[in-house]
Amino acid sequence: MATNKVTTRPAPGAIERLYAAFDDPRRRWALYAVIIALLLLAPPVVGRYGTVILTNALLYVILALGLNVVVGFAGLLDLGYAAFFAVGAYTTGILTQQFGFNFWLTIPFALCAAAIAGVIIGGPTLRLRSDYLAIVTLGFGEIVRIGARNLEITGQASGLTGIPSPSVFGYTLTGPTTYYYIFAALAVLAVIAAQRLLHSRLGRAWLYVRHDEDAAEAMGINRVRVKLAAYITGAVFGAIGGVFFAANLGAISPQSFSFQQSVLVLMAVILGGMGKIPGVILGAFIVILGPELLRDIGSLRLLVFAVILLLIMLFRPSGIWPGRRS
Repeated sequence: MATNKVTTRPAPGAIERLYAAFDDPRRRWALYAVIIALLLLAPPVVGRYGTVILTNALLYVILALGLNVVVGFAGLLDLGYAAFFAVGAYTTGILTQQFGFNFWLTIPFALCAAAIAGVIIGGPTLRLRSDYLAIVTLGFGEIVRIGARNLEITGQASGLTGIPSPSVFGYTLTGPTTYYYIFAALAVLAVIAAQRLLHSRLGRAWLYVRHDEDAAEAMGINRVRVKLAAYITGAVFGAIGGVFFAANLGAISPQSFSFQQSVLVLMAVILGGMGKIPGVILGAFIVILGPELLRDIGSLRLLVFAVILLLIMLFRPSGIWPGRRS
């Protein structure tokens, strides 16, 4: 006599229930409002050094959200994302220092240069997947870094120095606190843009391509345009971060755009949860703040941090805050 087996899903844990609660848009935006309030109050509390570290964390939030479009939304592995970061920084540095451009006028040029770079890397990779795609993007990132190290216009290995600070209504934007709030505002805008993209028609097309390219193409999605749009969008996010990175430091060099930077941004996306915007933000803060919080243990801090990352990935293989589609 046949018996019907009833299968039930395991009850979600406390963490999953907490994450599911923020799938409600009202609760999600309430969470964002609390985060913004904490960011506004942070500089007086953490001091000058803490403000610099938090500024770097906010920069990585912007970069991680851009890479999340490529990796998390569209499912395209990119190991050379620092190249787009470099394009934005060097475009602003070259135009302001060597051609006397106003800082704000360099932003459209930096975005256009990044979009062109996105097309350059996106075009040859349209038919590639997995390991082959990773190799091509890695090569692209190294080409940009090595090119910046050898070209005279980029200052070669020593880079560019003396990049002028931007000004607004006669007020020069200088100091760690000023740039902290600038990067906080840019991070908020990046979150809003990423959220809008995710729920747009293009965002849904990215998710379809991520899960099954052939099925998506059969449904009428132009795979070529969708992939190119992902690379261009991610490149624009990276270029914006690079533009203000150059303005903040006043100097840039090829060492700032190494393969390690691409890995750190990718780590933030994977650790937080690919495709999940709150998870990516959390991942960026963990990647930057983790080693700093362990600084008191000295030379072992990176080893301890690596062990913590391994434990997180063992117990949360889909990321700390994974998307429901992961």
